[in-house]
This record gives sequence, C-alpha cells and structure tokens, in this order.
Amino acid sequence: MNRILLADDDRVNLRVLEAFLKPLGHELILAHDGMEAWDLIHQTSPDLILLDVMMPRLDGFEVAKRIKENESTKSIPVVMVTALTDVEKRVIAYEAGADDFLTKPVDRIELLARVRSLLKVKEYHDHLRNHRERLEQEVQERTRELRLATDKIIRASLDTIFRLATASEYRDDDTGAHIRRMSSYSAIIARAMDLSNAEVENIRHAAPMHDVGKIGIPDAILLKPEELTGDEWKIMKNHTIIGRNILKDSESEIIQLAEIIALNHHERWDGSGYPNGLKGKEIPMVGRIVAVADVFDALMSDRPYKKAFAFDHSLQILQDEKGSHFDPEVMDAFFSVQEEILQIRKEHL
Repeated sequence: MNRILLADDDRVNLRVLEAFLKPLGHELILAHDGMEAWDLIHQTSPDLILLDVMMPRLDGFEVAKRIKENESTKSIPVVMVTALTDVEKRVIAYEAGADDFLTKPVDRIELLARVRSLLKVKEYHDHLRNHRERLEQEVQERTRELRLATDKIIRASLDTIFRLATASEYRDDDTGAHIRRMSSYSAIIARAMDLSNAEVENIRHAAPMHDVGKIGIPDAILLKPEELTGDEWKIMKNHTIIGRNILKDSESEIIQLAEIIALNHHERWDGSGYPNGLKGKEIPMVGRIVAVADVFDALMSDRPYKKAFAFDHSLQILQDEKGSHFDPEVMDAFFSVQEEILQIRKEHL
C-alpha cells in the first residue's frame, strides 16, 4: 500500500479525488492548502503528491519547488492538478519540478492511469536507491575489512622488522632500548625538519635497521673493550656495506629506506665519513638524520669501550661537531626538540 497526498483548498475537489482513488486501496492524506501540504509531506513521506496550483498561504508552484529542492523529498513524483490551460503556467510548473499534469475537471480513467504509472516509477526509483545504499554499505564494510586486514599486515611487518633489527644487536646489553630510542629520535628530528607524516613514520620504522650489518662483524671486534686496531676498524666499517647487501632489492618502501640508512649513517658532512666519503648534501637526508640520532644515543649510553656521558656533555659534543660531522640543518632541528629527545631517553632507559 502506498501513501498519496492530495492537496486542494476546494473540499469538493478533494472529495472527488478521494472517491476516485479510494478503490485502489492506497492510504490517502488530505491537505487543504499549500502550507499544510508541505508540513504533511515531512510528517508522512508520501509516495505520490497531487497538488492544486491555486492555493492560499503557499501555492502549488512553490510547494513543488520546495519538494524538488529538498534532498529527502525530491524523488517523490508531483502531479499538478489545475484548471489552468495557459502554456506559460505549465512551463512554470515544470520548472518548479512538476512531473505530470492533470486538467480539471479530472477524468477518472486518466487519473488512475497516471497514478498507477507514477507509483511504479517511484517504486522503481526506491528500488534503485535501496540497491545503491546496500551496495554502498557493502563497499564500506568491505573497505573496513580490507583496511583492518591491511593494518594487521602492516603491524605484523613492522613487528618483524623490529625483531630482526633487535636480533642484529642482540649481543648488546642495551638491545631493544637503543633501537627504540634512536628510531624515536630520528622521527622527532624528521618532524622538526617539516617532513611529511608519511616520511616521518617511514623513518621511524626504517631507522632500527641502521646497524643490521653488524650481524656480519665478529664478536671479538664488535665487543672489544679497547680501541680497535687499524685492521679491526676496516672490518668494523664493513657493517655499512653488509647492511646494504642484506636489505637491497626489496619491494618494501621501508626496507628500501632502511638500505639507504644502513649504508649512509656513518657518512660525515665534511666528507670524512665512510663507506663512500660522501660530502654535504651528497649524503641522503635520512642518513644525515639517523647519524645525529645514533651518535647522540651512543654518547648517552655505556659501550664496551666507554661509559655513558651526561646529557649536557653529549649536547656539547654534538654542537662541536656541527658542520663537520653533522649537517647544520639537522643539528638545528635536533636542538629545537631537545626536550622531547630527553623525554624519550627517560622513557626507554
């Protein structure tokens, strides 16, 4: 059963329309002027509206215009029932949004045919709308499921990366804390340098693999408490090459970034670093960022060959190396967020 709203200020005309339509078995809603019709449309959500043109308070043109401009009602078919035969008036009605016309006095056969036709149109429109809404809901649900699955895969991948990075430094008593600190430092510095959120997060997740090449360095050298000999130092430097070789040829954006970091985080701004003696901005940005984060954490930590330095002393060493070891721009970013850096240090001792 459908709802049909009939609007006419002439009660006789209303009763005639009601008598013609009642045998169809639909619910009929009666309005006696345009304003009442407009109110009832929102209260009852009719499937078809028959409007008289000349009504007090709000004429049929204005009611039709409002119906078609409103998102919730614009799909309701509107039939103008009028004695007007003026073509200009009909054009106005069409422009207002009328879907059809009936001329007074209304012919019963014509009325029933128009009503049946327009109700089928409305039913088909509702079917399409409901189908579209169901599809949109399904797409949203599938998108949500895909997002959850993707997030799960990303979390698993990042967890694997972190565990492998931890394995590479397992011989160090400071293991997980070091890579958590320096990856956080790297991300904080990157953010201070106005890198995008995506770049900051990629650096956060790639930085822990900076020393993955140490897997290939003998314990006798890696854990030696005294100063390394020249030959031992040459072997130690190879961890950058080993790290690059371990990480190369990956399709993962994060692993690709980690490869760059592993190879370049011991290059120096003045060109005296290793393995390739790159100078200034020849050194990739991520390598320059991680170099500061890594050295700062090393200064603040116990190592086989030294005790941890105090915070202020570590900052002074970094400051002294600005422009020689470290990119001045990266150093400025580091000092601008030193309070955050210190907080990270306290959280991951």
